Amino acid sequence: MNDQHLTFRKDGFTVTTDPSLFQTGAIHDFLSQSSWAPGIDEETVRLSVQNSLCFALLNDSEQIGFARLVTDYATFGYLCDVYVLDEYQKTGLGRWLMECCHAHPLMARLRRIMLVTDSAPWLYQKLGYSPVNRPDFVWQINRPDMYLKKDPH
Repeated sequence: MNDQHLTFRKDGFTVTTDPSLFQTGAIHDFLSQSSWAPGIDEETVRLSVQNSLCFALLNDSEQIGFARLVTDYATFGYLCDVYVLDEYQKTGLGRWLMECCHAHPLMARLRRIMLVTDSAPWLYQKLGYSPVNRPDFVWQINRPDMYLKKDPH
């Protein structure tokens, strides 16, 4: 894993890969209310951040956005948990966050970068993503309500 952290600055905003600046509580607050990870617990968020290449979008010291790349650091990356808080949307910050992710040197070496989303397809297309609509090409096990189920044991 890379110990060198990247930081990008624009108009008073910052995107950084420095984990010391990540606000796990803010990330959890958003993700636990999101359409893709409702009810996710803080420990799961902490572990996912700790074990991924992450990008925090900050307004001064407030975390207002996030993106996480699950990767083997050699050939594959899965970009997920991308968000910008509602009050900062439609300002170009989402695109800038994605551009910062793609500016990371690791992204240039990955053979395949996957993204699963049902929002902002226009943004991802502008950044080079294309939909995978071939039958029997992409397979998954999907458990969308995983964090809402409470294990009694």
